[in-house]
Formats: sequence, structure tokens, C-alpha cells
Amino acid sequence: MNTSTLLTNINNSRALYRTIWRWHFYAGIFSIPFVIVLSITGAIYLFKPYYERWQENQFHNLTVNGERLTANEQIQAALHAIPNGKFLSYRLPQAANESVLINVRAENNWQVFVNPYTGDLVGKQESSWQLMNIVKTIHGELLLGTTGSILVELAACWAIVLIVSGLYLWWPRNASGMAGVIYPRLREGKRTFWRDLHAVTGIWISALALFLLITGLPWALVWGAALKEVRAIDFSQQQDWTQSRAQEHQHWGAQASDTFNLTPEILSTAEKLHLAPPVELSIAEPVFNRWKAASQSQNRPQRSDVWISSHGNIEKQSGFAEKKFLDKAIGVGIAAHEGYLFGWFNLVLGVLTCAGLMLISVSGFILWRRRKPEAVLGAPPAMPARVGAGVIAITFVLAILLPMMAISLIALLIIEWLLLRRLPGTSQWLGLGNE
Repeated sequence: MNTSTLLTNINNSRALYRTIWRWHFYAGIFSIPFVIVLSITGAIYLFKPYYERWQENQFHNLTVNGERLTANEQIQAALHAIPNGKFLSYRLPQAANESVLINVRAENNWQVFVNPYTGDLVGKQESSWQLMNIVKTIHGELLLGTTGSILVELAACWAIVLIVSGLYLWWPRNASGMAGVIYPRLREGKRTFWRDLHAVTGIWISALALFLLITGLPWALVWGAALKEVRAIDFSQQQDWTQSRAQEHQHWGAQASDTFNLTPEILSTAEKLHLAPPVELSIAEPVFNRWKAASQSQNRPQRSDVWISSHGNIEKQSGFAEKKFLDKAIGVGIAAHEGYLFGWFNLVLGVLTCAGLMLISVSGFILWRRRKPEAVLGAPPAMPARVGAGVIAITFVLAILLPMMAISLIALLIIEWLLLRRLPGTSQWLGLGNE
């Protein structure tokens, strides 16, 4: 290889590095605020079953006194507590001294706790105002409805770009050891400390962070809707996850009923199934009084649905084993995303990943502030270079897999070409002048 060719390869390599650094920078500028919010809310939501168990303790530990009322009497007591309420579901209690949770639909969804021995109202709470539902809404749509869902999906897509580009920038080049690669250098000045903290934390959590981002996409508005269309090609079963809070409300509303007859035979059959708790009974077919017993376990591979006739006979069962491969993969991914697939260790991994994402976000912000010159955004300066086939291929694949990223990228390129480059002050502030 002659000198000219060598210099050309070196310049192309530097230009590629600088280009990917710029992508990393702009992806971070956009996604870091969202990543921090999603990490905080995600870490809180991991503790959902533990928090709700603690919260519901105030409604349990009842005095066992005499015979239990019939399920219909318990449901009727719950409906009396909610004006214009309609029955949604009946949750099987897991202990004799536990109150019965009955979900009721009025203008909003309510959880009503009834003493099964006396029919007295033990407590009630509006579902949408429960702490974990508020956290979930912030996590999924930032309390901004459809607009928030789109912003969260955009942030997730660009966070994937952020992590992938960060891995390229981290990849050791002429490294003499593991310092600054696998563990941070703590005694070489603040700039090196923050750089190493950012890069080393990123490499340790990158795989888990990518997993969380990718397994969250089935809930996303655009990506999830596209997946639903692909899934519908050869799937007869209804999917057991939703793309938005509005869709969740529609799902609940469709189950509401004015009439019900939860017979002792149905209740006895449901209790003998020993499905993974919590187990909810809802009306599947009101004309023939057919009911469905559904496990709502947070560990989705343990979920199962059983349809029971009015006489207590099992008519049909559907569990994880009967699902298509795609639904199984998504179910496992969602269970791991929510921290329930393999017990407490899954929860610990989730918390550590959320903490790591917050740490690399904060350290990235500090690095930017320490390096940023006055009066400009501080993006890495560009180097003129031809875009290689590899970069084009990677961009094309990401655009197909992440349609919201592709749409936003096209919009940004159009805005940059038509507007930003033609405004000298803005172009200089953004660092576009040398491209």
C-alpha cells in the first residue's frame, strides 16, 4: 500500500469516526431528557407488584366471620358503591381473610374492595389515579396522550442510535490496557474521569439497555401498530398487549356488563384451576353465561385463560404453550422488560440498567457542558467525506426497523437543507458550516 492510499484510508477513517460522533451527539441532545424520565419511571414501575401488595394490605386482614356471601352478592355490593357502575371483573382472593377486588366501570375504572363475609365496602380507588398507573402513563406517553406516545417512540428509536453509535466510539483503538475501556480511570483529571464514567458505564449496560428499548417497542404507537398488522396476517388470537393508554381503556370498556351471574359452580372451577395469581373472572358470553378465568400474572409466560360454562365445565383453555412463536417472544420480552421473568434478579438487572442509563445521561451532559465553546451548540466539527456503503446499509436497515426514526431523519434533512443551512447564524451555532 502506497503512502497516498494509506493517507486516504486514515482520512476516511477519521471522517467516519467524526461523522458517527456527530450522530451520537445529536441523538444524545434529543433523547437524553427522555431517557432520564423513562429510566426514573421505569425503575419505579419495576416495583409495581410489591407496592400494590403493600398498598392493598389496608383492605385485607379481615376477621373471618361466618359463611361467605355469594359472588353475585359481593359484586352487587361493589356496584352499589359506584353510581352507574357496570361489572368488569372479579378477582379471586388468595386467602380467607382477604377482601374481594371487583373492577367496576362507570365514567372511569374503579377498584372496589368488598368484605366477602358481610358485603361491607372496605375501600375503593379510581384506577387512573393509582400511583403505578400514573407512573405507567408518564412512562408511555408523558401525560401528553398521542403526542407523548410519539415523542417516547422517537426518543426510544434515537436512543438505540445513541447506544449503537456509542459502542462504535467506545471500541478500543490503540489501547494499551483495560483502563478507560473496561473500568474508569479515577486519578487522571475530571475530563478523563467523566469521559471514562460515560464510556465504561455505557459498555457495561449497553446490551441490557438495547434489550429494554427493543422490548418496549411493541407498546409504541407506530411500531406497535405496524407489528399488529404483520401479526394479523396469520394470527387468529387477540394480542394480549396494547399500544396506548386509550387502547387500554377501550379494552376495559368492551368487557363491562349490566348483568352477571357468577354461579358457585363457575367460582369453584376457577379456584381449582390454580392459575398464576392474580386471577380475574369476567363475562365472556352473557347470553349463555360463559365466563373467562384469566391469569394476570406479571410474568406473562405463566399466564393462562380458561373459558368456563355456566355449569362450571371447562370449555376451552389457552396458555403460553399454545401461542405463536412471535407472541411467545414478545411475551418473554415484556415480562423481562417489566422485571418479572426470572424473579428478583430480573428486577435487580432492571434497576441497575435504569441507574446506568441515568448515569451515562448525566455524565454525557457534563461532558458536553465542559467541552462546549461559548455561543455554539458544541457539536463535533464535521469532516468532508464520502459516505461508505456500510453506513448507507446500516442506515437503511435502521430506517426499515425503526420507521419513526426514518420519518424524523427525513424531516430533519429537509429542514436542514431548506432552512438551517440558509441561516448563517443558526448554521454556525449548529456546527453545519463546514459540511
